[in-house]
Amino acid sequence: MIDTFLSARRSMNPNNRNGTYELFGFDFLIDEDYRVWLIEVNSNPYLGMPNEYMKQLLPKLMNDMCKLVLDPIYEPRTVPDPDRQNDFEILYREQQACTPENNKKPVNRRRPFSLDLCYPFPDMKPIIGLPFVK
Repeated sequence: MIDTFLSARRSMNPNNRNGTYELFGFDFLIDEDYRVWLIEVNSNPYLGMPNEYMKQLLPKLMNDMCKLVLDPIYEPRTVPDPDRQNDFEILYREQQACTPENNKKPVNRRRPFSLDLCYPFPDMKPIIGLPFVK
């Protein structure tokens, strides 16, 4: 996901406007070998509520997105609910977004590529050295 954003970051905000944001939808597939594949990224993800899980998830997602985007700019009028934690984790933050005043450090949680990480079961890992495996 990090590499997807980095590959398109110059076209996402070409005028370098402050205070802009966008919600992306990442579609993944898990194959019969339990490998995860990125299928596509939507810049306009579907936000419908087709089942009970989504009815509970989407309002929390939208609330959390607004907290991440708007609270640093506009101080919240209400006290946040301390009992409800979201599951967001910062995966990447560039050096240029970090200043001594905001007390933020660069973050890069990108996993290095290796065949061991791609194949959850050792028996599925391809044998390197065969004519068709590079």
